[in-house]
Order: sequence, then C-alpha cells, then structure tokens
Amino acid sequence: MNREDIIRMALDADCIHVDLNGDHAKAVERLERFAAIVTAANRDAFAKIQFDSLLQAIKIEREACAKLCESLSLEWEDQPNIAQVELATMMDCALAIRARSDAK
Repeated sequence: MNREDIIRMALDADCIHVDLNGDHAKAVERLERFAAIVTAANRDAFAKIQFDSLLQAIKIEREACAKLCESLSLEWEDQPNIAQVELATMMDCALAIRARSDAK
C-alpha cells in the first residue's frame, strides 16, 4: 500500500476532506501511521492463523502415524511370546506419538 492508496481510501471512507488550498501533510501522515498499525495487526493475525493451521496439520499427521503403528501386522504371530512383545511395542509407539501432540 502506498501513499496514494492511503489517500484514496481515506477519501473514499470520508476520513479526510479535500481542501484544494489546504495542507494535508499532517492528515496524510496520521493516516499513514494508522495504515501501518492496521497492516501490522493484520500481519500478526495472519501469522497466528498460519501457525494454528500448521499445528493442526502436525496433529493430524501424528494421529495418522499412531494409527499406522496400531495397524501393523505381527511378524511373529506363530510365537506368542514374541508376538506379545511386538504388539506391546506397536501400542507403545502409538502412545508415544500421541503424547507428542499432547505435550505443551
């Protein structure tokens, strides 16, 4: 946004009045400061939205990984002792992945 954009928008919003003989430097300066403040606020709000979206994507990916761990097939099904350890390990991995999403 440049100076002319700010002046045009201020005129459109009836924030300043045109006096062809007057000096609008102070009004324009104030409007430029206001525009900078609004721009910064919008940038901060947009950054928060992006960050929140990223956190949500990470949470979804972690849950998918945890479900994958839980759905793996046992390699040693015919040996119950080993199969029990395999299953416990898969469930522990899923729990550890989910715990990362719950960590602050």
